[in-house]
Amino acid sequence: MPVTAATPLDRAIGDYLRYLAVERGLAPATIRAYRADLEDFANARGTTDGWRRGPDAALRYLAARTRRGRRTDPGLAPTSLRRRAAAIRGFYHFAFGEALIDVDVAAHLDLPRMPRLLPDTLTVAEVVRLLDAAAAAGPRERALLELLYAAGLRISEALRLDLEDVSLDGAFVRVIGKGDRERLVPIGEVAIAALRDWIDGSRASLIAAHHVDPIRGGPVFLGDRGTRLARQQSWAAVRRMATAAGLTAHVSPHTLRHSFATHLLEGGADLRIVQELLGHASISTTQLYTHVTGERIREVYSRAHPRA
Repeated sequence: MPVTAATPLDRAIGDYLRYLAVERGLAPATIRAYRADLEDFANARGTTDGWRRGPDAALRYLAARTRRGRRTDPGLAPTSLRRRAAAIRGFYHFAFGEALIDVDVAAHLDLPRMPRLLPDTLTVAEVVRLLDAAAAAGPRERALLELLYAAGLRISEALRLDLEDVSLDGAFVRVIGKGDRERLVPIGEVAIAALRDWIDGSRASLIAAHHVDPIRGGPVFLGDRGTRLARQQSWAAVRRMATAAGLTAHVSPHTLRHSFATHLLEGGADLRIVQELLGHASISTTQLYTHVTGERIREVYSRAHPRA
């Protein structure tokens, strides 16, 4: 089977992806997403020859990807379209900076506006039911869910934790978040007790049985085979706990992070503090939770006030 020679666009995309990996230090999963987006762009009709001459090729491509509701060409959801546009604009920034093109195409590409979607949250009572179900399921499930809610961690952050990242005596966890940003997040007594029970009990048995590599103390959360707990296993565990708790709404590990932030703000926490705890680079991301809190306050008011 003949091998197709790489085009100038293919080589430019390859250079950009290496730049993202080596100089920007982006995660492998992020690089894969950029690669898929840019390869789709490169394979579009008219892109191979027209990408250097101006913004028309990129604009035509993005316009085609906005088509929705057609069985043969369903288009992209708004979030996916925005990510695709960001990948292309970033590539063109790089290409212009490296003198691969003569026109600053990126300046002509606007990111599609995102619909403002409020995150799913649970009430405090629903969180308690979920955590009670986790406690009944076992020490690992209890420790994981208590930590997700106590510290507002992303599931990827929780699963990457090694034992050296957890200070039960100091009551905090050291988290490496997006962009390799490090933060220290305090955890409460209930989560500490759950973690201690898991670490000193079932986890210690798994470590001994499977001769787990002790580098940095080994992963905090282990699967039954002694390897780091997989993302899919954790998602499945949360769904099982939600079903056991009788929660009919969609519940994921991220729901606990959203609930953590909303409950802090409802309790009077400063928005900047919540931003630091969540590891958000921008305060505008954290501000989304103020809308959730406002909706919750209005709901409680209308239900409780005699003249609402």
